[in-house]
Amino acid sequence: MQFSVYQQSQIGGRKVNQDRMGYSFTREALLLVLADGMGGHVRGEVAATIMLQTMSTLFQQQATPYVKKPERFLEEAFLAGHHAIHRYRTVHALPETPRTTVVACLIQHNTAIWAHCGDSRLYWMRRGQILGRTRDHSHIEHLIERGLAAPSERATHPDRNKLYNCIGAASLPRIEVGRQARLLPGDVVLLCSDGLWGSVSDADITHRLATQTIVRAIPELVETAVSVAGPGGDNTTALAIMWQGSLEESSAPGVTVISTEMLPDNLVSTTIGAAAEPAASGDAANEIDAFNDDEIEKAIAEIRGAIERSNQILK
Repeated sequence: MQFSVYQQSQIGGRKVNQDRMGYSFTREALLLVLADGMGGHVRGEVAATIMLQTMSTLFQQQATPYVKKPERFLEEAFLAGHHAIHRYRTVHALPETPRTTVVACLIQHNTAIWAHCGDSRLYWMRRGQILGRTRDHSHIEHLIERGLAAPSERATHPDRNKLYNCIGAASLPRIEVGRQARLLPGDVVLLCSDGLWGSVSDADITHRLATQTIVRAIPELVETAVSVAGPGGDNTTALAIMWQGSLEESSAPGVTVISTEMLPDNLVSTTIGAAAEPAASGDAANEIDAFNDDEIEKAIAEIRGAIERSNQILK
């Protein structure tokens, strides 16, 4: 498995960066995750952090060296993150539960599969064409689907920021799992928060990623989005990979390529951890540390038990 990767986040006009991103990989599997903490609720940055940490923990447990049931993995990981966030609220006696959107992509055996909740997006691109893109769980997308609004209203409609699905709400999240996508050398997979796609058009995103390496395109896209949004702009975050294929495939000059061919079966490398996260402010940073691996493990065990009970009832 060989790929190049680049990620960047800017705080924009906000006081706190509530976006989180990261990736983990073994010899045969790669997990990309991006979460956008919801600013209308308390401690969105904590919800986003817990989401990434939970997914990373599950990946490290199950990718040996690849995940046997990728669709189920994504569904379980999202539900585990949801329950872990609710446990965090209980432990810290918060007036409401922190919430976050999330998009994640699991790549193994040259095949990508992704899932999302909310309006953090994934784009799958090849030679300047969008082959796949997540559909936002927003009110404007619902109106467009029913023919009550035009696609051109996505960037201007007054309800464009209203979401009907996220991680951490009172009800269980609706987890939308995409179809499996066969990757070819040169394909680009981009995960981004609404701070990016809300200010930069799909056409601009695809053009830049088709004509430049991700190392140049991602910083330019983030800078453009922050500039267009202005002083009141949102956090803007992007994580992208370019799939390289086998070791025989050459990479573009100046691009760092990660090759996993020689990794041991039991080794997991990850950027998801305290050092890889944008700094939280005030007491929130201490609160994140207080939610430890044991609590995440307990939440994961609880949701696994609930899923197994549901499967037995269906049988």
